[in-house]
Amino acid sequence: MSANTKYVNIALQGGGAHGAFTWGVLDHLLEDGRLTFDGLSGTSAGAMNAALMVQGLIEGGREAARAKLAAFWGRIADAFACSPLRPSPIERFLYGYDLTFTAGYLAFDAVTRTLAPVQFNPFDLNPLRDILDDLVDPDTLHGCTQHRLFISATNVRTGRNRVFTEREVTIDALLASACLPHLYRAVEIEGEAYWDGGYMGNPALWPMFYRCTAPDIIVVEINPIHRPDVPDTAPEIINRVNEISFNTALMSEMRAIAFVQKLLDQGAVDPARYKRLNIHSINAEQAMARFNVSTKFNGDIGFLSELRDLGREAARAWLARAFDMVGVGSSVDLRARYL
Repeated sequence: MSANTKYVNIALQGGGAHGAFTWGVLDHLLEDGRLTFDGLSGTSAGAMNAALMVQGLIEGGREAARAKLAAFWGRIADAFACSPLRPSPIERFLYGYDLTFTAGYLAFDAVTRTLAPVQFNPFDLNPLRDILDDLVDPDTLHGCTQHRLFISATNVRTGRNRVFTEREVTIDALLASACLPHLYRAVEIEGEAYWDGGYMGNPALWPMFYRCTAPDIIVVEINPIHRPDVPDTAPEIINRVNEISFNTALMSEMRAIAFVQKLLDQGAVDPARYKRLNIHSINAEQAMARFNVSTKFNGDIGFLSELRDLGREAARAWLARAFDMVGVGSSVDLRARYL
C-alpha cells in the first residue's frame, strides 16, 4: 500500500436495479486507486456488488474487480431483455424508465399481491442463481485473507439479522440477502429460512466495528433519506414507504454510532474499549429520488448505464471533496443527516 493510499471499510446498500449506482461508485474508486478496502458489508444488490468486488480483487486486482462488476450488470441487462417486465417501445416512450403503469408491471404487481411465491413460482426459479454460479466462486471467497466480507440476510423466524462472513458466503447466502418475500420463497440455509437482509441491516455496519481495523466506513447510499415533498398519490406513497423501510436499520446504527462518538468526546467511556469511527457517505440523493420503486425492477441496459454513470460521478465528487478527511474525521454530519 503506497503512502497516498488510505485504508477503509465500505458498506453497500441494497435496492434492486438501483444497485447499478453502487457499481459505478465502486468502478470509479477502483479506477482511482487511492483507497484500499479492509471490510466490505453488503445487502441484496449491495451483497452482490461486495462479493463480486472481493472475488475480482482476489483473482486479479482492481481491473479484474471492475470487470467482474461489469460482467454481472451486463448479465442482469441480458436477463431483463427476456423479462415479461420489459416495457414495449410505446411504454418506453411514454414512461421512460418508470414501469409503474406498464402492462407487465401491473400484471406482476397484481400477481405478487394476491399469490404466494410457491403458487406463481412453484419451481422457485431465480435468474440470479445462474448468473452468480457463473461469476462467484465461494471457495475463493472462503480463502480470502486480505478483505473481510459481510453479507446480511434476515432470519424469517427470529427476525434477526444474520451476517455471513467471507468464510461462510455461498450462492444461497447471496440469494438470501436479496430474497424479497413476495417474489421468492425463503432461502433455507442450515435449517433456517432467510429473507432480504434489508429489513434488518441495509447494510450492516456493526460487523466492521469488531472484525476490521480501518477506522473509516464509507456508506454507499441508494435509497433517499430525505425528500422535500409529501407523497400524495398511491405510487408515490408506496415508493416512500419502501425508502423509509429500507433505511430504518441504517438510521438506527448511525444513531448508535453518534451516541458513542458523543460519549467519547465527553470522556464518558474508555477509548480503549470503544472505537472512534469516521463516517462518510457517497450518494446522489436528488438524482436517485427521480426513480420510484418500480425502477428497482428495471434492468434495461440504458437505465443501468445511467445509474452507473451517476455512481461514478458521485464517487468522483466525493473523492474531490472528502478524500483528505479519510483517516482524520467524518466527512458527514451524523446528527444532521441521520438523527
